[in-house]
Amino acid sequence: MIALIAVSVALVACTSNDPALRRNHASKLALDAGWSRATLEAGKFSLIAFTSPDMAQNNILTIYIEGDGFAWIDASTPSFDPTPRNPIALRLAIRDPNKAVAYLARPCQYTYDSERNNCRTQYWTTDRFAPEVIEATNQAVNQLKTNSGAKKIRIIGYSGGAAVAALVAARRGDVMMLVTVAGNLDHRAWTKMHGVTPLSGSLNSADYAQALHSIPQQHYVGGRDTNIDVSITQSYVSNFPAPLPFVTVVPSYTHFCCWEDKWPELVNQNFGLPKTTK
Repeated sequence: MIALIAVSVALVACTSNDPALRRNHASKLALDAGWSRATLEAGKFSLIAFTSPDMAQNNILTIYIEGDGFAWIDASTPSFDPTPRNPIALRLAIRDPNKAVAYLARPCQYTYDSERNNCRTQYWTTDRFAPEVIEATNQAVNQLKTNSGAKKIRIIGYSGGAAVAALVAARRGDVMMLVTVAGNLDHRAWTKMHGVTPLSGSLNSADYAQALHSIPQQHYVGGRDTNIDVSITQSYVSNFPAPLPFVTVVPSYTHFCCWEDKWPELVNQNFGLPKTTK
């Protein structure tokens, strides 16, 4: 009975429009794994982070950046709180076998009322990759790196968080690897594919190939992902000179399933080796 109740609570959190339930669900995932919550004052925003218990025990810090979260209630109605219903990047971070790992939320995700600085819907819709969002995230990455004592960072982005990860990596000199999972790496191609409103206030990571070409990259795409299929990643990669960033298509995976299941194996197989060609 206790197990059934726990499963029910998790399912409610993953489908709920109540931001408190979604926030508490993510906190429980992190705290149950021994992780700590932190609020980082960064640029225009208060960004929420979760950090592993051994964050200061490695020269390399791995930082995960969450996806867009619960950005829309329906096709025409933005959510008033973008806290994810299913925090995939957090689940991946917790399953990462490396010791020094941190997770960084996007603006206004998991925030309490007192932390909702500049929480306007544009920052999880048209301006989700705006310059001020990237600057705030970069400042938060600086804080996490300083707190850990790491010399280098490995930055990993899921879905829309992939764009943020790439745009942050493009302005830094300490990124040893950029990894994306089901990543929206060319939002112009993505909005065109779906016939939706362009992200007019957002930077596009596909425009930053020159700044990113020297960083080893590993991009994972689900073969059954109908939200961000391999054509989006290919559009991004087409901007690079040879050798091209490394792309891996996992045939049976979708946008949400089943990255968590295989994640430790993918980390152990690929993260220790710089890969820049397919």
